[in-house]
Amino acid sequence: MFEGFSPETFDFLWGIRLNNEKTWFEAHKADYIRHLYEPMKALGQEVFSAFSHVPAMELHVSRIYRDARMHPPFPYKESLWFSIRYRVEEWSRHPTLYFDIRPEGASYGFSLWRPTPAVMEEFRRDLLSRPSHFPQLLQQAQAESGLPFTAECYKRPKPCDNAALAPYFGWKGDLSAGAFLEPGENLFTPELVGRLQSALLPWVPLCEYFYTFTQD
Repeated sequence: MFEGFSPETFDFLWGIRLNNEKTWFEAHKADYIRHLYEPMKALGQEVFSAFSHVPAMELHVSRIYRDARMHPPFPYKESLWFSIRYRVEEWSRHPTLYFDIRPEGASYGFSLWRPTPAVMEEFRRDLLSRPSHFPQLLQQAQAESGLPFTAECYKRPKPCDNAALAPYFGWKGDLSAGAFLEPGENLFTPELVGRLQSALLPWVPLCEYFYTFTQD
């Protein structure tokens, strides 16, 4: 059962940032498990219980160990997270719901980080064929979750004759909606579970929408 993170969680996160080497980690491994990994795993499982109705979505809880082939010379991550996403190999190209904790605090929300150009082209075609569908989905998700939406834009937006749709034609990638919590009471109580469920569930229709374009 998730009972909240603690000041010791952030003590460990700052410690691994300042001492990212095996000797320090081994001396503090019990702190990692007790104050960071086990609470994160419990939080992810409880939040995910509200998503059991969503086909093909899975919970993924990260570990602190880096792949030495990809991230030399530091052996450990400086953050931990869980994600709720589809059964895919390359998550960055697909819609994802996430919670991430690091020394500065925690963030959570919706992300479609690196959609392929082909996916964005399909998105633009759908906008033209159903002009009101996606804008209504996005408006509802923002209203229900309270999370603001942003996107990385082209320097030169794609042409669009429909003035109402033109802003969407400027989107290139990094489609995201999120919020940040500083270390403190919001992270130290079991109420965090409900807060995340309330913020993430409204984005399921957006996940399902983009997943139709991102399936391999």
